[in-house]
Amino acid sequence: MNALWLEDNQISLREVSQPHTTSTAATEALIKICKAGICSTDLELVKGYYPYTGILGHEFVGAVIEADDASWIGQRVVGEINAVCNQCEQCLNGRPTHCENRTVLGIINRDGVFAEFTTLPITNLHRVPASVPDEMAVFTEPLAAALEIQQQVQVKPTDRVLLIGAGRLGQLIAQTLALTGCDLRVVARHAHQQDLLKARGIRIISEEEIIPWRWDIVVEATGSPNGFSLARQAIRPRGTLVLKSTYKGEMNVNFSSIIVDEIDIIGSRCGPFEPALRLMESRQVDPTVLIDTEFSLGEGIKAFEHAEETGVLKVLIQP
Repeated sequence: MNALWLEDNQISLREVSQPHTTSTAATEALIKICKAGICSTDLELVKGYYPYTGILGHEFVGAVIEADDASWIGQRVVGEINAVCNQCEQCLNGRPTHCENRTVLGIINRDGVFAEFTTLPITNLHRVPASVPDEMAVFTEPLAAALEIQQQVQVKPTDRVLLIGAGRLGQLIAQTLALTGCDLRVVARHAHQQDLLKARGIRIISEEEIIPWRWDIVVEATGSPNGFSLARQAIRPRGTLVLKSTYKGEMNVNFSSIIVDEIDIIGSRCGPFEPALRLMESRQVDPTVLIDTEFSLGEGIKAFEHAEETGVLKVLIQP
């Protein structure tokens, strides 16, 4: 089969062996990819964020064509990206996304979804409701990641919440936070980002308008030192700072001031798939407005080049 292969920070279109389920991996399903999405993590992997070699991609919707449990065959599915051992300290204590032996779809020791087929444990799969089209379902993983914030932090209608960053993930975070009724403001750099937020009644704020030491919850979704600095200035004493991004390399942080102000800092990544699917099924969240362009798998390198352009949100790949 054809696949987008990453090696030594270079992407190439390769013909590779099609994955298949075996007697030693009977709990895994073979999935034909319908659509896959390029996210910021994929772009950072190409730049060397993590030393990964293999097939890229972890956001997808597909159809099960082979599984030990026949009830899954023919089902349209999305899948959680962490394949876990269920035996280590983290798994046994209810922290499977931090499994010490995990493989991660398209990121750590497991080939991803920018290909014609992929495999995942059946326990990772979620059936997609019939009313949720592929163009929407492909956003399940990042939408679940956005919802993880509300798994970790109680967001009240009375809270003043500042979101810094309105890119691919930031847009989904904004849509989900708006459902809480909180007093939400979003720092959005580009006009297109601002237009999408305004269309949903989400209020924009410029960096100059942010009053320091006033915000109950600040979500930093830029992954940049400047974004973190702005978030630190904005958060009130005993406020909660949510880091919804990955930072390449090291940053200089004044932890003394964080301790003095008694700031809660929360790292946030993978989230719940079923609530994400329900939000799309009810149309309370519409991620399809983020779609910029769709490329074929054969145009995968061009797709990555386009996704890198300033202001581009979601680029999809269809095998």
